[in-house]
Amino acid sequence: MKLLVLILVLMVVGCGERQFTKGAYDDLAEERHLDDKFNETDMRNISETMVNSLTGSWVVKEAKKPPVVLITLVKNRSDEHIDMKSMTDKIRVALVKSGKFRFTEKEVRAELQEELAYQGDSGYVDPESARKKGKQIGANYFLTGEITSRVQEVASKKYVFYKCTFNLVNIDTGILDWTDEKELRKYYQKR
Repeated sequence: MKLLVLILVLMVVGCGERQFTKGAYDDLAEERHLDDKFNETDMRNISETMVNSLTGSWVVKEAKKPPVVLITLVKNRSDEHIDMKSMTDKIRVALVKSGKFRFTEKEVRAELQEELAYQGDSGYVDPESARKKGKQIGANYFLTGEITSRVQEVASKKYVFYKCTFNLVNIDTGILDWTDEKELRKYYQKR
């Protein structure tokens, strides 16, 4: 009887969910295609293309000082979940590191307004050191983008196509001063 119970316990434990218990850091530069979804290699390829194109554009070459940009969240028009905040952040970080752009941050405007009010109106901050209203720099450009995808399956073959387009819109004129796109197509074979 004890043997039967032991066998049943081992079968239940053996059939349970497998746990990943040991890991190591992986090389981010290596391409990994573990499934047919958008992955970090795709994000890196798109980001590098857009950053290189934009930093080499006439907008940068003709600018007397680095343009100030307000970046909006890249729109996901694909059929799968893609972390567009990560892609937007990756592009912004690379552009700031290039030294060719400066950014204004829409997400912190409320906090900036609150801090300026505190420093200027609360009476707690020395007026000599308090930041003054009206000193913020306005953006010259909006940087927008979107990603789309298309999937084709025929028999045991599957192709996943992504197209990512970015636009730099001049806020003064509304003119599209720069645009570029990156296309990726990945092939998968069913087992």
